Amino acid sequence: MDRIDAMRVFLKIVEIGSLSAAARALHSPLPTVSRKIADLEKLLGATLIIRTNRNVVLTDAGRQYLSAARDILERIEEAERQASGEYLTPKGDLTVTAPIVFGRLHLLPVIGDFLKAFPDINMRLNLSDRNTSLADDHVDVALRIGELADSSLMALRLGRVRNTIYASPEYLNVRSAPVHPRDLSTHQCIAFEGVQSSRAWPFQDGKKVSSVDIRPRLSVNTAEAAVDAAASGLGLTRVMSYQASKLVDLGLLQPVLEEFELPASPVHLLYLPNGLLPLKLRSFLDFTAPRLREALNSQVDPT
Repeated sequence: MDRIDAMRVFLKIVEIGSLSAAARALHSPLPTVSRKIADLEKLLGATLIIRTNRNVVLTDAGRQYLSAARDILERIEEAERQASGEYLTPKGDLTVTAPIVFGRLHLLPVIGDFLKAFPDINMRLNLSDRNTSLADDHVDVALRIGELADSSLMALRLGRVRNTIYASPEYLNVRSAPVHPRDLSTHQCIAFEGVQSSRAWPFQDGKKVSSVDIRPRLSVNTAEAAVDAAASGLGLTRVMSYQASKLVDLGLLQPVLEEFELPASPVHLLYLPNGLLPLKLRSFLDFTAPRLREALNSQVDPT
């Protein structure tokens, strides 16, 4: 039995939560995956997972073995990276994650230039507005907007972005611009149902922070749809400043209630503190950080 291969199969089953789904992800027949786990359990003399109709459940022994197996595989991968010269020349694979709109508008062009400059590096870019675990999801770099919750990660600060309310000049010609958050009760609103609540918009008046309930005329699930609807004159919307910057530059949207905005949100590049950084990762950080800082300064908001 290939014990290392069995460990990888075990980790994939735990990651996905199903033997059949893991078999598909590994491009391996289900009986083969099932046999590898059975052989591993026989070798260890312990049951690692309990199979149910819908998923798998880790036993106590399985939870202990999961941590050890993950550590062993990480050490093997580290040894392979060193042996392949990954610490001597920028080469290999990188996985990066970022918010959808920011990633598409600002990070993707930088990645394009980076790949041209480093032909021996391949990249996987995952655009999602949900935060993922760098360790569990094998992510090398994450671009995050907002205050950092995990202090164990290494962070490079890039700048900041505002959370702003926008309306089209056409809409504001018909309805006078709100001068206080309470005026929103008389305005049509477009709710972006993102990570934060779309039914209550927070504001800061002096030192006091409070939320104003809105009744959306339209609710959408992407920032692009929200800014497009606002630009069409349908009402007010609240999004991150970079999500509306292009339409603001074109004169199709303008900010309102800026004096009541919450403090701007910081933007960071995050990575795991793994000691000596592979040259591919160091090259990416050194190449990307100054370009994103410039983009935030010139196109989004000053730091």
